[in-house]
Amino acid sequence: MVKVRGKKVALTPSEYVTKDLVGPKGKRGSIAKKKAALKKKQANGTAQNVGKAPKKNKLASEESDIGEVKGNEIILPEIRFSDAPPPKKKMWRNKQRVLVFGSRGISFRGRHTMDNFRRLLPHTKKESKMDKRDSIAAVNEICEMKNCNKCMFFEGRKQGDIYLWLSEIPEGPSMKFLVENLGTMEELKFTGNCLKGSRALLSFDPTFEAEPHYQLMKEMLMQIFGTPYHHPKSQPFIDHVFTFTVLDNRIWFRNFQIMEEDGSLVEIGPRFCLNPIRIFEGSFGGKTIWSNPHYVPPNKYRAALKKASAGKYINKVQQKVEYERTKPKSSYNLDPSDQIFQVEPEELET
Repeated sequence: MVKVRGKKVALTPSEYVTKDLVGPKGKRGSIAKKKAALKKKQANGTAQNVGKAPKKNKLASEESDIGEVKGNEIILPEIRFSDAPPPKKKMWRNKQRVLVFGSRGISFRGRHTMDNFRRLLPHTKKESKMDKRDSIAAVNEICEMKNCNKCMFFEGRKQGDIYLWLSEIPEGPSMKFLVENLGTMEELKFTGNCLKGSRALLSFDPTFEAEPHYQLMKEMLMQIFGTPYHHPKSQPFIDHVFTFTVLDNRIWFRNFQIMEEDGSLVEIGPRFCLNPIRIFEGSFGGKTIWSNPHYVPPNKYRAALKKASAGKYINKVQQKVEYERTKPKSSYNLDPSDQIFQVEPEELET
């Protein structure tokens, strides 16, 4: 029995003993042997290489070719060779992947809007349209197969109505919006332009901090529309801005180009209005966390317009009955003698 660190240990070749021993059979002893051998080898190497030029460090040569590094900026040298290695790309940590697709029966405006977002957001993926007969919960499986943790799903309904789902896969929450006043990027009135794949600034109205449901919407919009830093498909430029404004219980989306000359804004598109309907606890379903009391379904709105237009016929019938009732039975009585000078005399036969 031997005392090691105040404990009595049997001299058996077990790993629990050798790792604590300080002698030549222990772990510390083997490390000391390796260090001594390494020092001896280095001393022999320096004695043999006396009079020879020292080898240039590969890493130092690469840094000299690239340039001086100050913080996150790389200052290029005045003379640069074409075969110099490019600077290494930085780590991509925020790996947000958004799946953008829709259902069959969507209108052409919704299809063009999906293409616009795929061009504006480099961290998106696309998928073929989902059949209407499939359940909305099947979107979770599609996102998992595509390795996406966010989803923008455009759902087409009758009369050209477009609903937008924003969801966190697979736990939730998820939000459902009605898309109104939709305008695509291809319209002629949008004269702005930006670099494909460039990162965008996100501008939010202060109203998003007033209510809890607006705070949740803001966080969801930030994670979906914010391009991750150092994304492989993104460009290292910021030349446009996404604006989200709350007005009339709706979220208004605009995309503007930032001009280099004077910093003015020129609209690029697309533009649309999101009318929130509900917020669900799960992904594409679950318990309802919040419901919009000001939301009016488009079918109910169209029914009210149709009912108002149907009253035109009733008004016409009532006006006709009123006209027949007030119509005089006889016209003004004229005196025949008043027309004596207007009547031509009859020609007499000779």
